[in-house]
Amino acid sequence: MKIANNTVVTEFILLGLTQSQDIQLLVFVLILIFYLIILPGNFLIIFTIRSDPGLTAPLYFFLGNLAFLDASYSFIVAPRMLVDFFSEKKVISYRGCITQLFFLHFLGGGEGLLLVVMAFDRYIAICRPLHCSTVMNPRACYAMMLALWLGGFVHSIIQVVLILRLPFCGPNQLDNFFCDVRQVIKLACTDMFVVELLMVFNSGLMTLLCFLGLLASYAVILCHVRRAASEGKNKAMSMCTTRVIIILLMFGPAIFIYMCPFRALPADKMVSLFHTVIFPLMNPMIYTLRNQEVKTSMKRLLSRHVVCQVDFIIRN
Repeated sequence: MKIANNTVVTEFILLGLTQSQDIQLLVFVLILIFYLIILPGNFLIIFTIRSDPGLTAPLYFFLGNLAFLDASYSFIVAPRMLVDFFSEKKVISYRGCITQLFFLHFLGGGEGLLLVVMAFDRYIAICRPLHCSTVMNPRACYAMMLALWLGGFVHSIIQVVLILRLPFCGPNQLDNFFCDVRQVIKLACTDMFVVELLMVFNSGLMTLLCFLGLLASYAVILCHVRRAASEGKNKAMSMCTTRVIIILLMFGPAIFIYMCPFRALPADKMVSLFHTVIFPLMNPMIYTLRNQEVKTSMKRLLSRHVVCQVDFIIRN
């Protein structure tokens, strides 16, 4: 297969989520409401963890980073999609498409690795509590964060390099609401079998390995907790069950998308919508709602803010 960058396509036309105006309006309203409610919640999580000196454990450090990653991820697709609902011609430049692909895989890959790190942290805290302070010390936590950012970058740059070497000289319509890497490579003027196999190896295999590793980690934790007779048993069981559900919701669509790149399926757009827009906003909130310490700190922070506002109004 000879691949050389003879690209003459300068832009891609996005066909969008649906052609029905009524459905577009409904989806626009729902996503906008969802976006305006949940996104500030993610920033509240970050601010709460940063401002409360009592939330210094590795769990909260990683939770704050998860909220930051997901908040950043939600800016890649959702804002443009909301604007495109009112555009007759939904166009994205070639460079804009490559940029969107890079950040989707950079932040998405980093988040998958972060969830693995968070599972390892919970394993140490629950199954090896005496080693927690030595294994999960601040230096180790920062090193893990650096490693997962680097891992996300390497994963993403491989995707981008593969696409930059492809020639695009014909059709430029993408039947989606964002630059879906599977559809972009299908527009290339060359045989794509080898590139699709490389994509499965890079994205699909990475997603599958993270998924299996997470399931195995929480299975070990659940087995350990079930044998234990501590008073925190129910809390640990609840935490593990919640995180397994999150893993299934996050990695299920990703495996569906990247392990089956050779054919388009009717559910592709809805799966992509959930994977790129809905779940990134929900993820940190779900983690936080199961954590009593963060919820208590949030309430204390909001109460203090309200008191300050009332005091300011009274004085003026």
